[in-house]
Amino acid sequence: MRVLVACEFSGVVRRAFRERGHDAWSCDLLPAEDGSPFHYECDISIPVYEQRWDLMIAHPPCKYITNAGSRWLYTHGKGTEPDAERWNNMRAARRFFLMLLGREDIPHIAVENPRQHKHAQLPPHTQSIQPWQFGHGETKETRLWLKNLPKLVPTNIVEGREPRVHHASPGPDRWKERSRTLPGIAAAMAAQWGIAAEGAGKTGGEQHE
Repeated sequence: MRVLVACEFSGVVRRAFRERGHDAWSCDLLPAEDGSPFHYECDISIPVYEQRWDLMIAHPPCKYITNAGSRWLYTHGKGTEPDAERWNNMRAARRFFLMLLGREDIPHIAVENPRQHKHAQLPPHTQSIQPWQFGHGETKETRLWLKNLPKLVPTNIVEGREPRVHHASPGPDRWKERSRTLPGIAAAMAAQWGIAAEGAGKTGGEQHE
């Protein structure tokens, strides 16, 4: 299959699919962290509009729509007066999210994000997953919006409920650690969604929720 991993600089999900023989590419405004040649350093619209993809897994920026940042929609994070610039950025982030989820030319789509605030007005998510369901002893709720893909089945439930990323030290690269997909989750995506999308293509049908 041809797989596009949108908004990924780390290559974690891309590598998981390539290890299973798929023609997987990542795309981000940043260069590939692992230096891979299978990466588009550009706006996502270029590979989306110019290529054919069987499956897209998208990680749109969550800064303006995550519940954790909702207070910053108001002045200085503690006032009651709306911050006009922040609200405009939130609306733009919402449009980008819905653009990825609504691609009609890509038969199988998964969009992931953390818990969103009510102002984002996103459609209901399909599933919530946690790292500890996939071999990583920590907590970090990730929500998935799925189109013609089955819910991910936990692969390795382990002990540990530590919010590691939440407790990460402040710094310029903290957002990178917060956005990085963990290998156990990426492996489950490649194993389960790769088979589901391939099977749908061979039978001429699609697997719906």
